[in-house]
Amino acid sequence: MQEQARGAYSSRAQVQGQQAHRPSRQQGSGTVLALGLSLLLLLVAISLIGLIGVGLASHRAATAADLAALAAADAARGLHPADPCSRAAQLAQVHGASLLACSQPPGRYGTVDVRTSYPIPGPFSWLGSAQGLARAGPAPDSGRNPDSNPDVHPAR
Repeated sequence: MQEQARGAYSSRAQVQGQQAHRPSRQQGSGTVLALGLSLLLLLVAISLIGLIGVGLASHRAATAADLAALAAADAARGLHPADPCSRAAQLAQVHGASLLACSQPPGRYGTVDVRTSYPIPGPFSWLGSAQGLARAGPAPDSGRNPDSNPDVHPAR
């Protein structure tokens, strides 16, 4: 009888052992989930890096345009001995940008309009380049004589 009990016990253990080693439908799902989350995190990181690159390029293009326009306006007013547009191109190049356009609006002495371009780095470089636009020069004449302004007192 003990042998029969032992036999029943061992056959029960074998059946339980086979059930324990039978693959579950959920086995390996954690790996797939971790892989999917990793890919999602990688996609978000690449997108953030790309957006930072676009913002950086836009800021640098605008800065280069501002500085190039200021330098060109100084040259247009005779404060620097150079052609305004060549001075603007020089300043844009110093700041890593390229000069796309440079013009002096008619009837606005000493005013220069400048457009610059700066390449977008990183994963969104396929977008091309960011552009900056700036105008610099003296303030437009208000039509009033500064000597007639009672709020302005000349230095004595």
